[in-house]
Formats: sequence, C-alpha cells, structure tokens
Amino acid sequence: MAKTNPVEFFQQVRAETRKVTWPTRRETLITTAMVFVMVVVASLFFLVADQILSFAVAQLLHIGR
Repeated sequence: MAKTNPVEFFQQVRAETRKVTWPTRRETLITTAMVFVMVVVASLFFLVADQILSFAVAQLLHIGR
C-alpha cells in the first residue's frame, strides 16, 4: 500500500469535502424537528405498549391466586 504524506492527504480531504452537498439551515432544522417528533411518537407507542403488557401480566398473575 502506497504511503501518502500528510500535506497530500489533507489536500485530498479538502477536495472530497468540496464535493459534498451540504444541507441548508432550513433542511437541517426540518430534519431535526422530524427526528424529535418521531422520538415522541415512538416514546408514546412504547409507553402504551408497556402499560398494556403490564396490565395483561397483572391480570394473569391475579388469576393464579
């Protein structure tokens, strides 16, 4: 494997970062908001699922008494 000197490496890194299509501030804010909304939705889903399963297990354990 050929070795690259540090100066050439950083030149290549700069060249590659120029090729990247960076998101706009608006796109970043919208995507961040979407992530937070999905976190809330997932949290509520798991809260409800946990409550239902907890109730079901409690009912099953109560039958055994």
